[in-house]
Amino acid sequence: MHILLTNDDGIFAPGLIAAYKQLVNIGDVTVVAPSDGKSGASHSITFAEPIVCSEVNVNGIFTGYSIDGSPADCVKLAAMQLCSKPIDLVVAGINYGANVGINIYYSGTVAAAMEAAFLNIPSAAVSAALEENVNFTNVAEYAINILKKALPIEPCKVININIPRLGLGKPKGTKVVPQSTEGFHEHYIQQQNQKGQTLFQLAGGIHRDQDIDTDTVAIADGYITITSLSPGMTDMKKNEQLKKIKW
Repeated sequence: MHILLTNDDGIFAPGLIAAYKQLVNIGDVTVVAPSDGKSGASHSITFAEPIVCSEVNVNGIFTGYSIDGSPADCVKLAAMQLCSKPIDLVVAGINYGANVGINIYYSGTVAAAMEAAFLNIPSAAVSAALEENVNFTNVAEYAINILKKALPIEPCKVININIPRLGLGKPKGTKVVPQSTEGFHEHYIQQQNQKGQTLFQLAGGIHRDQDIDTDTVAIADGYITITSLSPGMTDMKKNEQLKKIKW
């Protein structure tokens, strides 16, 4: 199995290194990742200017491609140009910070996995809940064991895996849950800089209350969450209603 490993925290991120050490046990791994952090880059791509690509050695563990671009750029460039053999699976992560709820739409990690789906390649996004000291070695063990059980993943499909805060203890279990669309309790902190300009810093909080078990609820309760994501955003039911209108 040929695995493409990428992320949005940068090629030297500890989460990517931990994932690599686990993934080499199940396949040949090629690493193509951003040269620096691209958190919140969503599904941006670079087309107005050339992308800089360099081979780098990461702590003597592996040699990969460092890309001056977005996570989606990494997958697209790897699949179309850099990899000499077909990619059987794309793994994005391990991200520092859970990608659940509406954060899925902002995530460069999930976008990398989704780009793979656009290219008809099976993929998985893997993330760890924020805490002061994330043990990525343990996170990787949990996450890759989950991934192995999920294989084979069909082309065009994305599996989103999130590991809860391990500093609070072992996960209570694993739940397959839908993505929450309720959002989080967020606000902006207003301040001024030395030039007298007004600055706004986005600050987040806990998820909004929900009546059903979703990814945001389950991970907050200490469970590993698994959610299958689709690259298609068409609302088929509403489309059928719209077809009935005389346009």
